[in-house]
Amino acid sequence: MKLNLSEAEKIRYDRQIKIQNWGLDKQIKLKSSKVAIIGLGGLGSPLAIYLAAAGVGNLILVDSEKFELSNLNRQIIAFTSDLNRFKAEVAAERIKKLNPEINVVFNTTMLNDDNIVDIAGGCNVVVDALDNWGTRFLLNRFCVSKRIPLVHGGVTGWGGQVFTIIPKKGPCLECVFKGVGEVGGGFPVVGVTPGVIGLIEALEVIKLLTGLGKPLYESMLVFDGFETSFEYVTIRRNDKCEVCGD
Repeated sequence: MKLNLSEAEKIRYDRQIKIQNWGLDKQIKLKSSKVAIIGLGGLGSPLAIYLAAAGVGNLILVDSEKFELSNLNRQIIAFTSDLNRFKAEVAAERIKKLNPEINVVFNTTMLNDDNIVDIAGGCNVVVDALDNWGTRFLLNRFCVSKRIPLVHGGVTGWGGQVFTIIPKKGPCLECVFKGVGEVGGGFPVVGVTPGVIGLIEALEVIKLLTGLGKPLYESMLVFDGFETSFEYVTIRRNDKCEVCGD
């Protein structure tokens, strides 16, 4: 059944609909899309807010952690009163208040091999808003095997990076970051940095869903907040990659 926009939705998304080549068709594509955001911290907070505001019709929010005081310099979807509450649950409440026109579900279990199909299966795009490489590589393997585009973002200190995995078209996370390990003790980060990276991730999702613009699947965008600079780094698929190789 073909979806339509209500009159209220046409007003809500009016400025997007006016963009050249966007129109009602692209907005309806967003409404019919399903996106999973894995991680609702510094990256996931702006991601969830802007994808909801843009009209992505079905959002799945996944995070097993609860808000701590040290999160609040960057995880802007939370208030101080939300301490000790599940991040995914709080995020779902906030974005439903922002845009009641969309469907939102949340999951507070840790992503693993047993639940990943139920959580992320059938999505149009999955977003890596995580802070640990083990779960990232799990997500990468799943998305490559199911041919689901995966948007990766990562931050530390003043900087971060974004690129999009389009299975069999460009490199996967394993091609670029094979062998990367965890940083113990909580990594340092300027609160604004994940905001910048998270918003670029949101833009990548919108490009993938609408088919407009060029996603970052052949280059990685590297942000240096200390110098306020952006650099494109060419990335290539490894034909012998254990995850996406031929």
